Amino acid sequence: MLTLEERRQALRLPRRALERALGPSPDDDPAGPFEREPLPPVFDEKRGAFVTLRRFPGDQLRGCIGYPLPILPLRTALARAAVAAGLEDPRFAPVRAGELSRLAIEVSVLTVPWIVPATVPEQRLAAVQVGRDGLIVEGFGTSGLLLPQVAPEQGWTAEEFLAGTCEKAGLPRHAWRDPRVVVRRFEAEVFRERSPGGEPESEGSPVRASDGPSAPRT
Repeated sequence: MLTLEERRQALRLPRRALERALGPSPDDDPAGPFEREPLPPVFDEKRGAFVTLRRFPGDQLRGCIGYPLPILPLRTALARAAVAAGLEDPRFAPVRAGELSRLAIEVSVLTVPWIVPATVPEQRLAAVQVGRDGLIVEGFGTSGLLLPQVAPEQGWTAEEFLAGTCEKAGLPRHAWRDPRVVVRRFEAEVFRERSPGGEPESEGSPVRASDGPSAPRT
């Protein structure tokens, strides 16, 4: 678990990366300015992470992109994901500089995904816990991911969550039953700004789901 101060910095970093990207001289690599910045050791650990942007007030999704696998240091993943969420999410027009003061940032720091066994469909279903797990479904040349906060927000059962992730991947809703389809689950520490640029919500505060994050950009 990240400390309160680590959460503060994990929310400030994406905001600063977006400010630079929307400024007059954007960096070629959004993470470049933060490579040597003194940050707690957790920011040098390779972690999967997603950054979600939400309109404030109102909480409407404005962008969500991230890295499901721990291939980058957390500082790098947060900076690149933030800029991609703001400028490259294909579901939305790019964020404008004047919008940033009306957007709240949410960060999800992921555990390493692990494969849910596929001996029989019922085994997969029993392994998925709503509210704890996020899901990745991969099969037939496509994949889809939903963060852990999605299922509770939608009021889904574990079966509906599996079906929704299949749908996110562009697969039939029952594809999770196919042993050729790989299902992975992961957990996430999720926290967000109380208001744009503000303090993190207190630990244990409810977090609204993203409306299905877009495919990870690497």
